[in-house]
Amino acid sequence: MIEVSRLVKKFGSFTAVDDLSFEVRPGELFGFLGPNGAGKTTTIHILCTLLAPTSGAASINGFNCLTQPQEVRRRIGIIFQDPSLDERLTAWENLEFHGMIYHLPKGLRRKRMEEVLVLVELSERRHSIVKTFSGGMKRRLEVARGLMHQPQVLFLDEPTIGLDPQTRHRLWGTIERLSRADRMTVFLTTHSMEEASLCDRVLILDRGKLVALDRPQALVAQHRAKNLEEVFLALTGHDLRDNGASEAEISRASVRRLKRWR
Repeated sequence: MIEVSRLVKKFGSFTAVDDLSFEVRPGELFGFLGPNGAGKTTTIHILCTLLAPTSGAASINGFNCLTQPQEVRRRIGIIFQDPSLDERLTAWENLEFHGMIYHLPKGLRRKRMEEVLVLVELSERRHSIVKTFSGGMKRRLEVARGLMHQPQVLFLDEPTIGLDPQTRHRLWGTIERLSRADRMTVFLTTHSMEEASLCDRVLILDRGKLVALDRPQALVAQHRAKNLEEVFLALTGHDLRDNGASEAEISRASVRRLKRWR
């Protein structure tokens, strides 16, 4: 479903992604892990057609992310770290606007709006202004919006960051249902090793390079570790990283591009 071959992305002298190659299978719940500044967000934004690679190739379901961006965008849903909802609108209006952008016929659009609101448990708040929502409710609405056009791949960049345990648990339950029951390919970044352990496979990225790719249980056994967090620290080190600002700026710039696209 996702193919990445020898991907490189440079920003001046800074190499954010360094000769990265991997594949994601259809229906897989795929964890994409790494320290701050490791290149995760840059890679996702290339896959989502918001950044052009310096070299290498990436494709979604056979469509090239650089040369066939419209075909790729029809097949993906995106939930970024930074919020991108229009808080002046209601939940229903946010969903309707998204459906119109994807040219969903009115009947199908309304049907999908009802379905995704039920999925994220926001049906009763459909006519509420989004600025009145809690952080967890906004996150769930973003997931609903990303599912409106029934994408083949859902990109989730730190979807549970800043959420309370109850909201995080319910949102993760929704993510698992999408992957297990609906066979949607889910591409997830997270700093929670507990969440990452639920993935079918995880890729660990460090300084733009792939350092591990396997099932969480296999990585734990291979490194004779107690859990995935021990594996992560063994492969990426214990030092604090100070290069996350570059990726944070990339993320903000990409969200601005996404809003213009929408």
